[in-house]
Formats: sequence, structure tokens, C-alpha cells
Amino acid sequence: MPMAPPLKSVATIRLRDLLLDERWLQGKINEDPTILGLGKNVTVIGRERIQPSRGRLDFLLWDPEKEMRYEVEVMLGRLDESHIIRTIEYWDIERQRFPSYEHRAVIVAEEVTARFFNVIRLLNRSIPIIALQLNAFTFEGGMGLQFVKVLDVLGEVEVDEDDGGGQISREVWEKKASADALAAMDSFIALAKETLGSVRVTYNKHHIALGAKGNNFCWFHPGKGTKHCHSRIRVDADVRDSMVEKLSETELYVRPFGERQITLKIARRDVQEHKDLLESLLLVAEEDAERI
Repeated sequence: MPMAPPLKSVATIRLRDLLLDERWLQGKINEDPTILGLGKNVTVIGRERIQPSRGRLDFLLWDPEKEMRYEVEVMLGRLDESHIIRTIEYWDIERQRFPSYEHRAVIVAEEVTARFFNVIRLLNRSIPIIALQLNAFTFEGGMGLQFVKVLDVLGEVEVDEDDGGGQISREVWEKKASADALAAMDSFIALAKETLGSVRVTYNKHHIALGAKGNNFCWFHPGKGTKHCHSRIRVDADVRDSMVEKLSETELYVRPFGERQITLKIARRDVQEHKDLLESLLLVAEEDAERI
């Protein structure tokens, strides 16, 4: 049996008691943003990023694997109302500036009291907030930092085809989405028509739905300033993983979503370049939609 390493006693302590401030903590995060525990591929793309409100966002982090941006606000001591408001404000500004990415608001504090934990937990139902509690500790010969995720975003919820926010016209989408994103969507719809025969396209406030003989099986979210169209396609759970694996062999952005959906980002040229594979995806999606 291998010998266990010697135990060392540790003592938790506030950073200010060590004469360390937020600037010091920001420096450590800037050196290695992975210490926050948000992902092994997270990098810093902005520090003290100036906002239109004249404030400064502590960190804008980027995970290229997830295509996720994190708006991070750091404070020492106890979490307070202004910190929560500021974090949400900066998250909202950044997601409007760059709508093609997914965004997460991240609050870091040394103490998250029960009162404010309940507040951000309630907000988490509509705003993707992550709360990290910082624990600093000293031990013989050094000190350590630990970031504990006390609140994470709610689990991904699959798209409800009835929750479109009400039908609107194509013209409304033409005003709020880029021409390239809509062209990519139109190319995919044309392929669906060619593959499945007649199809049904419904323009809703929150998404554009696609169906054929059965229920809707695809939901488009064309964004501003993008050349691709974000889409989610529902397939049978038994074939979802194999379809994701096949699609992953191409340069397409693809990942599983929920239990039965696939997230795809499709540009216009992708439809022709990967026509056979996308036809197979449409066939299994429609087959599943007819059974529901």
C-alpha cells in the first residue's frame, strides 16, 4: 500500500488580512484564468474592459471549445447588491454587442450570504449566472486559492416548439438578423424541401421553426452580424450521439444539446459542401418528428 503524503494544517483567511487587494487577485486570475474552474481552455480576451456605462468589466473570458464568453466581476469580502447589479449589467451589454456567442455572468466574492444566494438563485431562472466563492488559505510554506462554484446555470432546457413567443412576419426577422444568417437558413430549408418534399416554416418571435409531415424538428436563431445561422435539430436519442460524431468529422460547429437535440452553426456554403450528411440528418429528424 503506498504511503500517504504528510498532512499539513491549513487556515482560511481573508485576502485583506494578508494585505492583498483586488488588484493582486485580478493579477493571479489574469496569469491563469483556469483557476476559476470555468474550463481548461478559458483565456482572457479583456481585462478592465471599458463599458458604455463608463464602468469597467473586470474580465471578459473566452472558451473557444464551447464558444462561450464569461463576463466576470471580482470582489473581496461579502457579496452585495451593487456587485450583482453590475455583473448583470455588464453581461447584458456584452451579449448584445456579440449575440453570436453564448454568455455567462460570473460573480466572484469571498462570502456569498444566504440572502444574496437566494437572490441570484431566483435571477438564475432567466439569467445565466454563475456564483464563485473564493476561499484563501495559508499553510506551512505558502498559500492557496480555491474557487468553489456555489451556483451554476440551470441545466439546458430543450426547445419547446410551442414556446415561440407568437408568430411574426419574415420581414421582422429581416430587420433583426443578418442577410448572411438568413441566407444560410434559407439554403438549409431548401435542402429540407428537396429531401423531404413539402416543408412548413413558421416565423416566431423567439425562433424560426421548421417541420414537414410531423411536428417541428428544427429551430433557427439567425443573429446579427454573423455569416452562419445557429440552429437546433431534434432527433431520436438513440441516434443523436452517432449523428453528432459524424458531423464532428467535418469543420462544422456541432455539439449535443439537452437529451435529444443537436446544435449546429451553418453557413450557406456548408449546405452544399455537406449535403449528403445534412440530408441524412433531416431524414432521421423528420422520422422522429412523425412518431411524436
